[in-house]
Amino acid sequence: MKRHWFLKGLKFAFFAVLFLTVATFVVMRLWNWLVPPVFGWHLINFWQALGLLILCKILFGGFRGGHRQHWQSRRRMMERWEHMTPEEREKFRSSWRGRCGNFGAAAGEAKAGTVRAG
Repeated sequence: MKRHWFLKGLKFAFFAVLFLTVATFVVMRLWNWLVPPVFGWHLINFWQALGLLILCKILFGGFRGGHRQHWQSRRRMMERWEHMTPEEREKFRSSWRGRCGNFGAAAGEAKAGTVRAG
């Protein structure tokens, strides 16, 4: 059983390193293809591209599980929705219609009324 676990871990590590290597080469190639001609900056090597990937992950992605946070907030909203009365739900819908514009049948009716004969 332990050997099976070890092989799974080794396989995961291999594919993680492979993915990281491919992603680094993609970043390096894109940078070297786009940035020097457009901005006049220098070419970068593999290790600089890896550092750029890590820097972007720190600045923009962080190291926490972002997907888990998304699902927790979605579940919380669904629980709130289930506890709303029909009047509260309609009030919520109307407040979002005001923010996002008219969708659905109301938008279709508005388009049909604006057709002009040319």
